[in-house]
Amino acid sequence: MFDLTGKVALVTGAGSGIGRAIALRFARAGATVHVADLAEAGGKETVAMISAADGRAEFTRLDVTDETAVNALAAKTGALHVLVNNAGIGHVGTILQASGDDLDRLYRVNVRGVFNVSKAFLPAMLARRQGSIINLSSVGGIVGIRDRLVYCTTKFAVVGLTKSMALDHALDGVRVNCICPGRVETPFVQARLKEYPDPEKAYREMGATQAIGRMGQPDEIAAAAHYLASDESALVTGSALMTDGGWSAGK
Repeated sequence: MFDLTGKVALVTGAGSGIGRAIALRFARAGATVHVADLAEAGGKETVAMISAADGRAEFTRLDVTDETAVNALAAKTGALHVLVNNAGIGHVGTILQASGDDLDRLYRVNVRGVFNVSKAFLPAMLARRQGSIINLSSVGGIVGIRDRLVYCTTKFAVVGLTKSMALDHALDGVRVNCICPGRVETPFVQARLKEYPDPEKAYREMGATQAIGRMGQPDEIAAAAHYLASDESALVTGSALMTDGGWSAGK
């Protein structure tokens, strides 16, 4: 199911967490995966994991905010079947606790990064009239979250960018969707839990945020990306797929 044999995919931020899970899942489904990440060690580890399972992958160190580097990678890689804009960063705080620099920093990665990579790889997809672009937003791109003002601002922007691109290219053979995860037990979240006085209590409270009573796992988000990457989702474009364990259901 959801065979990706013969497809070429690029996943940004694939050195850990959700991005790594997506890269691994795509490779298992038969895709050749370009693993892109600013963290060289993590990206190369993802490639090694794919290779150990007889998959096909290649690592490129990439800063998605560097338009020149992104364009060079697009020229080198050529046409993709699937592009996953997963690279992103977070911020904790209200508007009074955030600086303009914080807003600019998150905007450069979470919004401009998606813009840069999509713009670089889209022309080859349009020329072939085939492609699936998958952006990673958040439940915080659909509903507000306390103490996450800057983060939510950028993730709302990703949803808007996704829907606008989907409409612009709906007749061109290119589909554009985004995934909106809730709490997911990634290495980033695990590291943050250690900062709490009672990590086990914090873990339970994070899980309780979601209607199903637990956090998600990276491969559960990767499953959604796998569907959107496949031909079985041919009718799906412009969607913001909630993978939030019911967090937003009552909002």
